[in-house]
Amino acid sequence: MPKHRSRSLVFSSCSILMASLFAYSASVQLDDPDWYLWLPLYALATAVNLFHIRFASKSIEMTARAVLLLGSVLFLKVVVEDYTRGIAGFWSLDMRERVVREKLGSGLVVASMFLHLKASPAASERKPPMKGRNKNRRGATTAGWVDYGMAVLVAVSYGLSYCFFKFVIGEMKKM
Repeated sequence: MPKHRSRSLVFSSCSILMASLFAYSASVQLDDPDWYLWLPLYALATAVNLFHIRFASKSIEMTARAVLLLGSVLFLKVVVEDYTRGIAGFWSLDMRERVVREKLGSGLVVASMFLHLKASPAASERKPPMKGRNKNRRGATTAGWVDYGMAVLVAVSYGLSYCFFKFVIGEMKKM
């Protein structure tokens, strides 16, 4: 039985926004030659972002860990493919290239799953209790950093999506 744990408004809002972005990303994967890798990644990232808002359970945390691992493997796959073929370069943001879009997508999934795992109750249970609240040396709470991280992740991901649809989609290179 999943435990109910309320998340902050920032975390919940950002999770819904990330879930909608990942759901859209999953929906456009069927025309890719390797859709069987990317569709599950984005679909599971959508599920974690939606369900982790209200429910904190072992199965959601295990799913987030699996998606983090899958996202990391796919990120490395794309980086190696880019390097061996000399397509765009590691730091390239040329979203006309498939490998750049896949690198950014898997990176966003990895970042989202990392933040969800940091926000899980199991993460706070593993740390020894500190005086007062769960604060670091500078006085900031872990929950505050996770909220800030999710907000930055949403801003970056939607900013990149806006740039892609506004400036790049008409100029995309074929595979």
